[in-house]
Amino acid sequence: MKSIWQQILRYLYIGKKDENAPNNTSVKLMHGMNRISILVFLLALILFAVKMIFFKHH
Repeated sequence: MKSIWQQILRYLYIGKKDENAPNNTSVKLMHGMNRISILVFLLALILFAVKMIFFKHH
């Protein structure tokens, strides 16, 4: 489980880069798409939380 969090941090340029990882165009594109996916998911979570907090329907 720890390696999953380390990989996410690497995608977001927060964690240190793995020196043994391959570095070619395909890997860079894959990491870019993963980065976009993570950011969109986090944005959706934030918007969902705001909607649930401020727009309650009783």
